[in-house]
Amino acid sequence: MSSRQSAVRDLNTIKDFIRYSYSRFQQADLFYGHGTDNPWDEAVHLVMGGLSLPLDFDRDMLDCAITYNEKKRLLKLIDTRIKKREPLPYLLGEAWFMGLPFKVTKDTLIPRSPIISLLESEFSPWLNQYPASILDMCTGSGCLGIAAALVFDDAMVDLTDISDAALKVANENIALHQVEERVQTIHSDMFAALTGKKYDLIICNPPYVDQQDFQQAPAEFHNEPQLALTSGEDGLHFTHQFLAQVADYMNDDAILVYEVGNTEVALQAAYPDTPFMWVELEQGGNGVFILTKEQLNQLLHEQQ
Repeated sequence: MSSRQSAVRDLNTIKDFIRYSYSRFQQADLFYGHGTDNPWDEAVHLVMGGLSLPLDFDRDMLDCAITYNEKKRLLKLIDTRIKKREPLPYLLGEAWFMGLPFKVTKDTLIPRSPIISLLESEFSPWLNQYPASILDMCTGSGCLGIAAALVFDDAMVDLTDISDAALKVANENIALHQVEERVQTIHSDMFAALTGKKYDLIICNPPYVDQQDFQQAPAEFHNEPQLALTSGEDGLHFTHQFLAQVADYMNDDAILVYEVGNTEVALQAAYPDTPFMWVELEQGGNGVFILTKEQLNQLLHEQQ
C-alpha cells in the first residue's frame, strides 16, 4: 500500500489533515514567505483553504470527517506544495493582503508588499492632500491600487501593467471588491499609454531583484513570473527609466511611493545626491522610499 493510500485510509478529520500536513512540511525544508512564515500556519491555511473553510472555523468542528474526494484534493495540494515548491496562494487561487482576499494566478506576484504599512496609515505624514487621482504601476493582481481605492474612497485609481494576463486578474479583483466605478486597468509599458495623465499619488512595486539574488532565491520564488521580479543585472533597469519620466505624470503636491527591496544599496549608490526618504515599516520589510515631484525634478537636473 502506498503512503498516499495509507493517508486516505488513516486520516479522517480536519484535525488529522492539519497534523499530517504539518509533519510533511516539517520534513520538506520548504520556504515560507508567501502569506505564512512557518509550517504550522502553512498547514492550517492549506487544509482550511482546500476545504473552502474560514480560518476562524469553530475549533470544536475540527473533528468533522472529510469525504473521500476532499481527502484526495488535500493530498494533491500537499504533494504539489512539496514536490513543485509552488507557493500556497497559487494552489488555492487566493492571497490575503491588508485583511482582504485577492485572486492570484501564476501570472501575478503573490501580494506581500511592505507598502501595506503606509496604506494603513494613509501615507501620513508624507501625503499633504487627499489624493483624488492614484496610479498603481506594475499592478499585478491589483492589490495595492485596489487597497488604495478602499482607503481613499473618493479617489479615481488607474492600475497599469505590461502583462495582459495580470490585468485580467486585476479586473477580477476590481469586481470582487466592487470598485468598478473608480478603478480601471490600463495596459501600458511603463508610461507609454498614460499620455496627458497626472496623479496625486503614484505607487509602484516594480521588478527590482538583481540576477544574483534571483539565482539564489528559494525555489518558491521561481514559480512566480520572472517579468515581475527581475530587472537587469543590478535590478535597476526599470527603475532608471521610471525615475527619468515619473515627474511628468505627477501633480505639484504629489508623492511617489516606490519599492526596491534589497536593491536599496545599489540605488543609493547610483543616485548619491538624491534625498530618498526611506520609510521605517511597522510590519517589517525594507527598501521603500518616498520622493516628491520637486525632489524628482532635482534628480533629473543633477543627471543632466
